[in-house]
Amino acid sequence: MSYQSRREFIRIAAAGAGGLLFMSSCKLKQSQWLFFTDEEATLAESITACLIPADEDPGAKEAGVIHFLDRQLVGYHRRHQNIYRAGLAKIRASCLQLYGMSFSNLSEEKKNHFLRSMEENTVPAEIWKDLPSSDFFNLVLDHTMQGFYGSPRHGGNKDFVSYRMLKLDYPLIIGRHKFEND
Repeated sequence: MSYQSRREFIRIAAAGAGGLLFMSSCKLKQSQWLFFTDEEATLAESITACLIPADEDPGAKEAGVIHFLDRQLVGYHRRHQNIYRAGLAKIRASCLQLYGMSFSNLSEEKKNHFLRSMEENTVPAEIWKDLPSSDFFNLVLDHTMQGFYGSPRHGGNKDFVSYRMLKLDYPLIIGRHKFEND
């Protein structure tokens, strides 16, 4: 092999490696979600919007609770990933069996009825046999409230909507402000 052909080989190999990195980064940017699939995110957002609906004040959807959930499920709440995957799949299956359509396409009344059924463990038992629906309901409710009322630095409570709703000053984050001594 001549010096010229080794140089050519290195140039081609470097171009190929660069192309692979470029293509993989393009592929990663196709989804805006860290954990959820697009379908799961739509379903989870629809559920959170029922748990904290908008009225004269913004609700969970407007507060970006779905972004809190997505971020936390690859971070602090990583241990709940399998429960979320299974629970969302069970909600899809239950709604198809009971209503013949997805949760997101149900009327608000049927969505709320279904969520009450989950809370009371009265959804199809054969679908929920290995995960009590009330456990999943309570987990999602807890995380929805964390995302709505927590600090925006964790991914939810966009624009401090819950703080403004409660007429709270923006809470000081210890370590970021210096307190003056009198």
